[in-house]
Amino acid sequence: MEEISHRSADDCTLHATLMGEGEALVLLHAGGPDHRSMLPLAERLADRFLVVLPDLRGYGRSVCREPARYTWARYVEDVIGLLDRIGRSRAVLAGAGLGSTITLRTAAAHPDRVRAAVLIGVEDIEDDEAKEAEIRFLDAFAARVAAEGIEAGWAPVLAAFPPLVGSMVRDAIPRSDPASIVAAAAIGQDRSFRSVDELATITVPTLVFPGTDPRHPSALAEAAARTLPHGRLAAIPIGDDLLTAVDLARATAPAIREFLAGAVPPVAGTE
Repeated sequence: MEEISHRSADDCTLHATLMGEGEALVLLHAGGPDHRSMLPLAERLADRFLVVLPDLRGYGRSVCREPARYTWARYVEDVIGLLDRIGRSRAVLAGAGLGSTITLRTAAAHPDRVRAAVLIGVEDIEDDEAKEAEIRFLDAFAARVAAEGIEAGWAPVLAAFPPLVGSMVRDAIPRSDPASIVAAAAIGQDRSFRSVDELATITVPTLVFPGTDPRHPSALAEAAARTLPHGRLAAIPIGDDLLTAVDLARATAPAIREFLAGAVPPVAGTE
């Protein structure tokens, strides 16, 4: 494994881990965990891909303590900056939760840089009323973290999520910077998409794994797979039977490999 860092467009220091060789595959973790939550999946794909595991801004080693620096456009810039840092013009992007939204936003803004996409639990696309509720939810989360610490911030939240989420979040807490976690909650102020219909502009081949909780609803994943011009719904849900990051990797890696083998023919060089 190789550890790298790069400066974001707004001067944050962002970190990533690399393993394997071949076509570039960027694994974007969910909000709460850090890059280590994706390591078991990376290990199952590194025989074909150069797997890139960033700590997204605000998480793990990528400390960023200013709430104003959290927008979807910034996250997209971070991904493009990472591809530039590793010298790749295009890559497969795969994301979980927060990472799935970043994947979609990057594919929409830079289709020339994204060869294919994998979404592991699509984050909800809210109407105006639900968006206001999300902002209140994240503001309350940030206030608890600021007052009592990261574990206290998550304590009343994790019961609503599959056990997998709790496992990955708890594992990452000792490596997390509390002020960055507080600041990262400001992403709730930005709007990712206003409706599923906006996904129709994303033309890259996309594999969608459905979530099973209110934040990552199955119905949304199904709608996204129908709306994406080259979308495909995976048969494996991200449900209560998955308890750890190893379980997630074991469940999803075969479908990801099959999808990418068909959607993304191997390319020589640094494409």
